[in-house]
Formats: sequence, structure tokens, C-alpha cells
Amino acid sequence: MTADQTFDSRLAARKLLREARSGALATLVPGAGDPYCSLVNVATAADGAPLLLLSTLAVHTRNLLADPRVSLMLDERKAGDPLEGARVMLSGTCAATSDAAAARAYLRRHPEAEMFAGFKDFAFYRIELARAHLVAGFGRIVDLAPADVLTDVSDAAELLAAEEGAIAHMNADHADACRLYATRLLGAPEGDWRCVGIYPDGIELQQGRTALRLFFPQRVTGPGPLRAVLKQLVEQARAKAE
Repeated sequence: MTADQTFDSRLAARKLLREARSGALATLVPGAGDPYCSLVNVATAADGAPLLLLSTLAVHTRNLLADPRVSLMLDERKAGDPLEGARVMLSGTCAATSDAAAARAYLRRHPEAEMFAGFKDFAFYRIELARAHLVAGFGRIVDLAPADVLTDVSDAAELLAAEEGAIAHMNADHADACRLYATRLLGAPEGDWRCVGIYPDGIELQQGRTALRLFFPQRVTGPGPLRAVLKQLVEQARAKAE
């Protein structure tokens, strides 16, 4: 099998992770150790770690509370034969998190969950990745380490602190820019595209349950560089529109 020298498996896996809104969660049944698979909604933390909102009434939650080892399969939901599309299997351990930023990140992507997120039996969970396996077509099957899939945020405290305000500002005052990013730079259809995530290597756009990841041309770690790169991208988008 000949490797595709132009294919970047890390970018492909990161794109799948950020754009996924649901996936198949595999847990282990206590005692028997049998695999149990269920459908869950998915979001991502600033560093890309998968986030879930789970109820203790669900079998998968009881399973992972007894044994935190899990696997999560995400795919690009491509039209036609799903086996012809890209998918990534993420494995690691899953535990509840009280991080308010994780809750905000999840609810931006799944606003409908706000009606039950505060129920006593529900909690947010974060998956700590141990490994990943990407299948993206012929010659594009590769095992990846967590660092290949996740986003380094160790030097981006200023950006993360400003993310919530920057997202609100983009959606309130620059909705046209979000639309241009989606339609002109990513080839998406016209629609009410909104910003739901900003991190050092990209911005995340969403319309309904469809999400798109736009990679930045250079890494940003603070509000000033963020404004500069967003302006650069909107200028590129407008140039394409002409």
C-alpha cells in the first residue's frame, strides 16, 4: 500500500473530531466485561478532548463509572456508503468534569441540551485520550498519539480567557464574516452560520447540527493575533466572492 504523501493524517483527525456532533460510545459491562455500544452527542473542549453530557440512568454511564475505559467512533457522515468516508476511533478513559468551560463548550454546540443539563442525574464528562486510529481511505489508515489529535493550549491562556467574549462578538457583530468563512473558504451552502469555538489553530462554525472546522494559517495565542487572523481570513473570503 503506497502512502499518500500529500495527506496529513493529524489534520484529518482533528477535523473529524471538531466537526462531529454525535458518535458511537463503547463501554464495558461490569463483571462480564462485554462491550456495550450506544449513540451519544459529542462536543470538544478547547484542547479537542471529547465532551459528553450523560445521565446516570443510562447503561453506558453506569458502565464507565465502574470501568472508565471507553472508545468513541466518529465519522464524517458522508453521503453514500459510510465505509467510503473518513472515521476516527478514539480510546481512553472517561470521567465527570466540573469545569465550567467544558459545560459552556458543550452547550454552545448543543443548545437544546440546556433544558436538561441541570437535572440531578446529568453531568458533563471528558474523555482523556490514550490513542486514536484513523481510517480515511486507501493508503490512509494510521494510528495516532493524543498529541497528534489534540490542540496544544499550554501557551494560550489569554486566548482561552477571551474565547467566550470573542465568540459572542463574532455572532452579534460579524455574522457576515462567519457566513463568508463557511461558504467561500469551506464551500458550504448559504445559511445562518455561527461561531461556536475558537482555539489556537482554528475556528469552529455551526449551522443546525452541521459543523465546520476552519484552520488558521498560523497559530494564535491571544486576542490581538486572533483579530488579525480573522481579518486576514475574511479578506480572503471576500476576494473569492468577487
